[in-house]
Amino acid sequence: MDPYLVISADSHAGLPTEDYRPYLESKYHPQFDDFLAERAAQLEAITKLGVRNESFAKSWFEEHEEALRSGWDADRRDIELDGDGVAGEVVFPDADAVESRTCVPFGAGLGMSGDMDPEIGLAGAVAHNRWLADLCSNSPERRKGVALVPITADLDDVLAEIRRAKESGLGAVMIPAMWVDQAPYHDRRYDPVWALCEDLQMPVVTHSGPAPREEFGDHLGIYVSEVVWWPARPMWFMLWSGVFERYPGLRFGVTEAGCWWLPAMMWFWDRLFLGAKGAEKLGASPFGDSVTMPPSDYIDRNCFIGASNTKRRELGQRYEIGIDNICWGNDFPHPEGTWPNTRSWLTKTFHDIPIDETRRMVGLSIGEIFGFDLEALRPHADRIGPTPEEFGQVTPDDPTGQRLVERWAPVREVGRHWLTDHDFSLIS
Repeated sequence: MDPYLVISADSHAGLPTEDYRPYLESKYHPQFDDFLAERAAQLEAITKLGVRNESFAKSWFEEHEEALRSGWDADRRDIELDGDGVAGEVVFPDADAVESRTCVPFGAGLGMSGDMDPEIGLAGAVAHNRWLADLCSNSPERRKGVALVPITADLDDVLAEIRRAKESGLGAVMIPAMWVDQAPYHDRRYDPVWALCEDLQMPVVTHSGPAPREEFGDHLGIYVSEVVWWPARPMWFMLWSGVFERYPGLRFGVTEAGCWWLPAMMWFWDRLFLGAKGAEKLGASPFGDSVTMPPSDYIDRNCFIGASNTKRRELGQRYEIGIDNICWGNDFPHPEGTWPNTRSWLTKTFHDIPIDETRRMVGLSIGEIFGFDLEALRPHADRIGPTPEEFGQVTPDDPTGQRLVERWAPVREVGRHWLTDHDFSLIS
């Protein structure tokens, strides 16, 4: 009945944008001044268009004014983590998701994409990475910073920044979710990137945010429908082109895009690989030697999902998705996340999930993937962590939570049902 060791697979940090100047190479300062001016004009235009909810923004910043300093103030950040019961965190850019006050220079943060000027984009990313390393040096056992690396830029510069980021203490590499007019991620030009990240044991991740604005315009329903698709798309480009076959130790994660879509994808991919008629006409060996085992095996070995604010529906699918593939996140300090009410959200979500499975999904899995020192985090968990009792998973008449194991046993037994019989004519 030890407290849960909670590690968020998705949190955010960033300086107020103008404060990045000392971390940006001086030769880019003129472009930075232009960027700040253009950005101010864009925010004003967005306000006039009514796309941004002014009343929500006003309320959000007034209610959380002091706490939101945790976006860049490490000491204040620890206070907020403690209040949420979160022992550790994986840190992405852009702390402010309401008014973009902490935007990475040149927009090289969550909106980073392949059509960005490669030199300018990398310069902005490096500035953030330098600052992030400083942030993560405070309470380093609690943080794994994610380096921004636009891998569509010059390859030598990209590899150099990955090495520098690792040496500075950062723990992963975030790549653009959209390559736009650059080479897709099945291209072998990226092999040195995958090889280096595998060698350095730095997971490669994408994060939701970018989408083709020129296509959806101000129709936000289109944006919110597609924004979770773009960061997931690189997964199947890499899987079917053999990236995970060539680099078995590479870890790839999709963050803040949910995981409700993954069971259907794995079912579809496994059927194709194992001989479903949809691939029969494409050749005797349509996938060549790029894929030598069922795609779900690559998902289990190479992939994970930073499932921010994990939903009940997703937990109901966890035996298909794979318990170790689901990594909960609080999206701190974004308003669509669970902060500052993470404890109540976790109780609502995990109240009937077996304790051992909960431990994996709320912290242990992401802790192992990112190489957290779990023993160093344990004192924090013992001090602030929620307990199975707090979640309602144990009761006086069931002090071990065994009833929850028994409740879910039939679902667990079914698991990935499509793999119980390879005669797909029976289950198509």
